[in-house]
Amino acid sequence: MKKYIFSALAIAAMMVSCNNASPKMDEQPAAGDATATGLKVAYVEVDSLMTQYDFAKDYSVTLQKKSNNARNTLTQKGNTLQAAVNNFQQKLNNNGFTSREQAASQQAAIERQQRDLQELQARLENELANETAKFNETLRDSLQSFLKDYNKEKQFSLILTKQGDNILLADKKFDITQDVINGLNKRYKPAAKKADEPSKSEETKK
Repeated sequence: MKKYIFSALAIAAMMVSCNNASPKMDEQPAAGDATATGLKVAYVEVDSLMTQYDFAKDYSVTLQKKSNNARNTLTQKGNTLQAAVNNFQQKLNNNGFTSREQAASQQAAIERQQRDLQELQARLENELANETAKFNETLRDSLQSFLKDYNKEKQFSLILTKQGDNILLADKKFDITQDVINGLNKRYKPAAKKADEPSKSEETKK
């Protein structure tokens, strides 16, 4: 079965209003000075986001469990199939079949079992791929929703993602990763926690 590697997202969180003013070559405006440059930039470390955002951590555990369960299921089915093949081959070598029809019938059963296993593998891989895509989409939407509110106050013209070497050099003063992680975690409520919270009607009764 294919091994799914959940890479960090390259989320282009493109924000608002970049005007066309640019500094002259002989001027040295202060870094991040929106007044001087007309452009206020920030970036988010995606690797840190994936390891510190509680939603990403929780969902990664869920995906890993599903991947392990699928692998175990396929391993068990594969072992059962291999045992059937070995048994068939042993009977065939020892003339254990009473007729050609009996041998052909058992061989056909093994072939059906093999097709079923291949179909199961394809289905499980597809389910895992869909679940991974759902996670990526939810994570992206969560981040963009947060940044939209976050930027109402910060007024960045552009917020970039920094992942690996996709940004070769960046001043740490532009790094808003921890702000974003803290804000996302403050918003995040796991399903289990939501279930434990009393409903508004219950609180009213109290």
